[in-house]
Amino acid sequence: MGESLNLKVMRHGDKINNLGRKKAHREALLSNLTCQLIQHKRIMTTVAKAKALRVYAEPLITKSKENTTHQRRVVFSYLQDKEAVNELFSTISEKIAGRPGGYTRIIKLGARTGDNAEMAMIELVDFNEIYGKGKTEKKEGAKRTRRAGGAKKKAGETETTAGTEQSAQPEATEQQPS
Repeated sequence: MGESLNLKVMRHGDKINNLGRKKAHREALLSNLTCQLIQHKRIMTTVAKAKALRVYAEPLITKSKENTTHQRRVVFSYLQDKEAVNELFSTISEKIAGRPGGYTRIIKLGARTGDNAEMAMIELVDFNEIYGKGKTEKKEGAKRTRRAGGAKKKAGETETTAGTEQSAQPEATEQQPS
């Protein structure tokens, strides 16, 4: 009768990373990290927190595409920060409007000196100046080239047609008097 039951629980289908915290603490941590990510567009944290943050933040960013009172209230229930919600629904939603997902990028930075924890930088993809400038320049350059090529061809065609007309007209005028 004095036996204690040692029950081992298997973690089948348990995909959430608990981050060594209870539910309330974990939700508060992810909420605060999401607010900081929205405000600063890039934060440094551990790899485990960055991966958990991506799962938490990306659905909220997707909700910001539809700017309705209901969606704002849903996002506010997760974040509890008016400034972050306003930033998300104004600035961020405009930039990510055409993107079908994948709003964040995680870049591993190496080990932290104090405790050797693996560090990472998580950032919003559309707000990276380094990668963003290269992509927009290439796209704009390609568009400019096509436009300029089309304009040159059209101008060249009009010049050649005008040149043939002009050359035909003097010949006609020369032939008429003689």
